[in-house]
Amino acid sequence: MNDGQITADAFLRLVGIMNELREKCPWDKKQTLLTLRNLTIEETYELADALLQQDFKAIKEEIGDLMLHILFYARIAAEQNAFTLAEAIHLECDKLVHRHPHVYGDTKVRDDEEVKQNWEQLKLKEGKKSILGGVPLGLPAMVKAYRMQEKTKQVGFEWEHASQVWDKVEEEINELQESLQNPEDKAHIEEEFGDLLFALVNYGRFIGVEAESALERVNKKFKSRFEYIEKMAEKPLVDLSLDEMNTLWDQAKLNKD
Repeated sequence: MNDGQITADAFLRLVGIMNELREKCPWDKKQTLLTLRNLTIEETYELADALLQQDFKAIKEEIGDLMLHILFYARIAAEQNAFTLAEAIHLECDKLVHRHPHVYGDTKVRDDEEVKQNWEQLKLKEGKKSILGGVPLGLPAMVKAYRMQEKTKQVGFEWEHASQVWDKVEEEINELQESLQNPEDKAHIEEEFGDLLFALVNYGRFIGVEAESALERVNKKFKSRFEYIEKMAEKPLVDLSLDEMNTLWDQAKLNKD
């Protein structure tokens, strides 16, 4: 049996289990598109955590969990005569073929950047009203900033050199510092702080760093080091001086880094 048949059999087994659960399990029978939504978001973040850790055992499990959710949505849609699982799959297949003319047609491309440019142009020809229209409103802000910058790059709205982006970062730092001269204007300070974050996300993109992933790594590192302080402190943290906590912090850096 070839790999394709093995995969097809596994997929059909999962589809069958999903259908049985929907028909026979009280919990599964009660679920709706909206009751599943938050659970899907949670599963997506669990996969994101596993990807960050490059934990293939966890990645395998989380991929399966997400696939089950996809099948669940398709089953609910079929019950409401909205669409079938097969229709959703064929729609995706057709879209992929259409948006990869360099694979399924005669179009020639130089590199992956040109592939992304062609992708965005094809989406506009399909009826999308804006390059940014496909960026979900509910994305985390840093991910959204990165994706918007990536997309507008495809039509030439882009700095030429990383040094220009760093100049923009320094400009935004100065503007933030100026806004702090008027501490009562919280809205302006927040706006300037946001401009700085946006510029930093852009600079990270230019040097090959995704801000969301970079910050999450720092979050995990901070959490690990602070938990070391909690574990090693010989008295309650509120009774420790900052110098004492910094000493334990330095120990954590030696032990963990």
